[in-house]
Amino acid sequence: MRKRRRFTPEFKAQVILDLLSGQTSPAEACRKHTLSPNLLSTWKAHFLQQAHTLFQPDEQREGDQARIAELERMLGRATLQNEILKKASTLLGAGSIGGGR
Repeated sequence: MRKRRRFTPEFKAQVILDLLSGQTSPAEACRKHTLSPNLLSTWKAHFLQQAHTLFQPDEQREGDQARIAELERMLGRATLQNEILKKASTLLGAGSIGGGR
């Protein structure tokens, strides 16, 4: 079984920049780096979808990171509450077996 290769973000960016600048054709890039055309196409699409984020102000990116951190904290609290409720439900449910009406 063949081990999957892993490519760094820098490598992917360089291959796509070479492609977009016209330095290499898609076929040349695939041959040179032994890549599949589908993989190259996926990298290019992802690069083009994310290109607009490069020009966002740093404050906006920092704000996004702060929002992500807050959402992660909220998720952690909700997960903890859920676990506590599951344990309480199990403990309370064990005492009322037999039709607790």
